[in-house]
This record gives sequence, C-alpha cells and structure tokens, in this order.
Amino acid sequence: MPTKLGQNFLEDKTIAEKIVKAANLRPSDFVIEIGPGKGILTEELAKRAKKVIAIEIDERLADYLRKKFSSRGATPASGQGSASGGANQKNIEIIHADILKMNLLELIENYKLSGCARSGEARQITSYKIIANLPYYATSPIIRLFLETECPPREMILMVQKEVAERITAPPGKMSILSVSVQYYAKPEILFYVNKESFNPVPEVDSAVIRVTQNLKLVTQGNKIKEESQKFFRIVRAGFCARRKTLVNNLSNSLQLDKKETQEKLKVAGISPTTRAQELSVENWKKISSLF
Repeated sequence: MPTKLGQNFLEDKTIAEKIVKAANLRPSDFVIEIGPGKGILTEELAKRAKKVIAIEIDERLADYLRKKFSSRGATPASGQGSASGGANQKNIEIIHADILKMNLLELIENYKLSGCARSGEARQITSYKIIANLPYYATSPIIRLFLETECPPREMILMVQKEVAERITAPPGKMSILSVSVQYYAKPEILFYVNKESFNPVPEVDSAVIRVTQNLKLVTQGNKIKEESQKFFRIVRAGFCARRKTLVNNLSNSLQLDKKETQEKLKVAGISPTTRAQELSVENWKKISSLF
C-alpha cells in the first residue's frame, strides 16, 4: 500500500505479541495507539484491552484500518459498542488525526478516563496506557506530549529507534536533554531490541521497545510541578547549551550570571564547576535548579 509519509510497517506478528505481553494489559485497560500502520499491533491489543483508540495521521491508512476491522468477526475483549467513526470490531476505534495537533485532554475526557484533572487541579493516576510503534520523525515530541500533559498515562510501551532508546535510558556520563527530560517525569527502561528485518520496507536501523513508567510522586502535584518543571528545564537547557564546555561556563553565559557566583552555587550543590552537563543525573539537576 503506498503511503504519504514513508512509514516502516511492523510485519512480524511475534514482535507484536511480545509488545502486548510486555504491556501486562488487563480487560479493564484503555489503550491509545499512535501510528497503527496496517494494524498488526492494533489487532493484538484488542484481544487484551477493553478499548483501543488507534490514531493514524495517514488518511488512506485510516480508511484501510476501518475496512480491515469492520470485516473481522473477532469477539471484542470488552463487549462495548464502537463509537461513531470507529470500526465494527467493537473495542477498536480508528481516528484519522495528527496526535500532535489534537486536544489531548479533550480526547481523554471524552472517554471518561478516571483521574483526569482539569487545569490547576492535582493530577491523578489515569486508567490509560500508550502503546505504539512511534514514527521515527516524531518520537521526541510525542513522548514529551504525554509526559507533560495534565493527564499523563500510567505507562507507555513504545517501539523507537535503537539509538533513541539508548539515549532516553542513558546513565550519567551519557545524558542529553532528551534523557533528562524523560527521566525527570518517568522511569524508562529498554525491554528488548527489534531487528530491522521485522519491518517493511526495511529501515536502515534496528529498533528497541522501551517501557516508560510515570513517576507517581509527580502525578498529584498539579500546578506546583508545572512551575518547578519550567524552572528546571530552563536550567537544563542552559547547562547543555554548549556540550563541550564546562557546566560553570554554560550556566554563567546562558543565565548571564557572574562566573564566581555560579561556581559557588555549584559547590553548594556538591558539583564540581568543571563538570559537563552530560555527567549529571536528574537529581543533580534538581539540586542545581533549586539554587538558581
């Protein structure tokens, strides 16, 4: 099937089954799938979850999926009727949309997911998971969207490029803005690697499946965490502004602070001024952020 966006479709059903098994789905779970492609993962998800909302940016693929699942006689996991615009396999709904341009809170509230907080209120644990083979070109913004929303998922099981997975889960010494961003909000871990031969057309790189588990300490803090995170990431961006330079130089230059003052603050945080940004953990950055 020709597509507009040059997607690489997962064709190995064994991998799809392995992803679903890793998600530990229950019959009450609600799943949002981003980029379902030809539906190999969608089909497996529907066997375990109460409801699967598959969001596909390619209109032709969305039409293909509606036809595919409307012709299936599979017994749905939930016994629920499909929403308007969905497929006849009762616990699957196909939405043609760009997830980055959708009103995410409206989507979640429309399906009455438990614990969804309105702006300014404490965030609560929600009843949905994100499970997806993410398009390579939009991996980072999609992950950031769901980590920073007022109504984050309990967990994300994501297939991404191997290199991206390793950057997200990197330890201190190899950190980047991406790894700090994800690890600030959640605990990421690599579950397994996927050979590029599992896709059609075959991409140039292998992939990996990661689990991103929401940090429960942050979920209930509402506006407080929003304010803290804005300050936190302002400092992180300053620290990473020139990768080869020392932390004291980056912070003093970016924040327009006196270098000696910056050195003193770093010493209070227990961090050598000659340290480089990639060497710091999220906890190190939190200490620094509290002092600037």
